[in-house]
Amino acid sequence: MSDSKIKTIAVLTSGGDAPGMNAAIRSVVRTGIARGLKVWGIQRGYAGLLEGAFREMDASSVGNILQHGGTILQTSRCPEFHQAETRREAVNLLKRKKIDGLIVIGGDGSFNGAHQMWLEHQFPVVGIPGTIDNDISGTEYTIGFDTAVQTAIEAVDKIRDTASSHARTFIVEVMGRRSPAIALHTGVCTGAENIVLPSENVDPSQIASDIQRGVKRGKNSSIIIVAEGEKPGLVSYQIQESLKKDHQIDAHVCVLGHIQRGGHPSAIDRFLAARMGYEAVERMIAGEYPVVSVYVNGHVGVAPLSECLKKRVESAPGHLELARTLSI
Repeated sequence: MSDSKIKTIAVLTSGGDAPGMNAAIRSVVRTGIARGLKVWGIQRGYAGLLEGAFREMDASSVGNILQHGGTILQTSRCPEFHQAETRREAVNLLKRKKIDGLIVIGGDGSFNGAHQMWLEHQFPVVGIPGTIDNDISGTEYTIGFDTAVQTAIEAVDKIRDTASSHARTFIVEVMGRRSPAIALHTGVCTGAENIVLPSENVDPSQIASDIQRGVKRGKNSSIIIVAEGEKPGLVSYQIQESLKKDHQIDAHVCVLGHIQRGGHPSAIDRFLAARMGYEAVERMIAGEYPVVSVYVNGHVGVAPLSECLKKRVESAPGHLELARTLSI
């Protein structure tokens, strides 16, 4: 530790919030303090960095936050950070604060900003993957995914009760603009009759066939899981209209929306966030940057930041085949 160039670090959360981010912040702050570092928190992500929204953190700053969703540091999206001059200003602000390294908790957009800070200014950065979409390359798991899926499952279970009571079909939309992960896991875990992914062409006739197959064996209700795609609600209501108009199936739409982002993080998200935060600080002190804390084959380690910049699209065929097999 005494030979490390890193004496002061800062941590921020950027992009969409995810359950477990607070556990990651707590881990970064307390690991840093335990290693003799000074730790700063940056409010509101990159936007707050540019505004100079820094606050010094101590062990008490992150007390009693493990169980809370969201992020105590708050977050934002900052389009201005796409500009090289803006990133130069950000690095200068960090240096004037005598901050030696930055830990970024977020998704691929947040990591791209951090990577540019390294490429352009060789400013030490380490990433921690925090996004409910579970779509970061280089890691099998991102903080917030488990909680988001569990929230969706609990909602669908409640909707299933109503669907059964009224002998209805429900189209339940979950988050996933380009990622199929939440829809796939929720569909399998709730016994959905069909799962519609953002990358697939919608086939209302197949959906109707799946619903009618269940009716023939005595089912009086059906659940269709839809990933939201580029515009929330659009695909779900198109399916509803087609089922009613072309197949005489009366279906109801329920868009779960942002409830999937909030809530108490699961044990998995808390534990993984703690491990990833610890790893991020240890690697920063060791001079290993730019890297990202990752989870692979049951172990937390790091991968080069450059390998984690692209969205990872979870392989769908196996999960879809599983869902179709179990829903006959």
